[in-house]
Amino acid sequence: MATRREPRFKLSRHLGVNVCGHPKAMKRVDTKKPARGGQKVSQYALQLMEKQKIKAYYGILERQFARYFKIAKKSTEMTGVALLKNLECRLDNLVYRIGFARSIRQARQMVSHGHILLNGVKVDIPSCNVKVNDVISLKEKSRTNETFQNNFQGLASFSVPYLEKDKNQFSAKLIREPMREELPIEVNEILAVELYSK
Repeated sequence: MATRREPRFKLSRHLGVNVCGHPKAMKRVDTKKPARGGQKVSQYALQLMEKQKIKAYYGILERQFARYFKIAKKSTEMTGVALLKNLECRLDNLVYRIGFARSIRQARQMVSHGHILLNGVKVDIPSCNVKVNDVISLKEKSRTNETFQNNFQGLASFSVPYLEKDKNQFSAKLIREPMREELPIEVNEILAVELYSK
């Protein structure tokens, strides 16, 4: 299974946004590189940067991004919005949004290792698409894991309006499709779409 393995903090600083969700990701300033202030940036460079942000936020590679883009193009919604909605409803991403994991990488590993149930059934495919009214829960044996407990009970900042959490049952339900303005990411998806539409 292909995964992104580059340094997360370095990637966040390069893209200018905290794509890994770690509070210290943007603290260190890279003084070795000259500031880009005043340097003219091409339209292509801006489009490429936005595409890279999306890939980094959701922990996907180029081939996966291309596949999601093709699906989004067939949607009745705007391509960029449909693309982000599809990515947001990936199982590994929702495990991260619920607060079972502290990063998208940890969430992906939890799914791959069989800690997550979807509607009561074990699913070990991180890219699995979650539909409205689906319930994501932590496996019974995994609920005693101190790391998972601390993550789920302590990550109150992960509240998003399209997920309904049940802390007693270690679960959450996707109550509706997310709206673009509710997605906790800083990206201009229109530029990424323009790049792929050439």
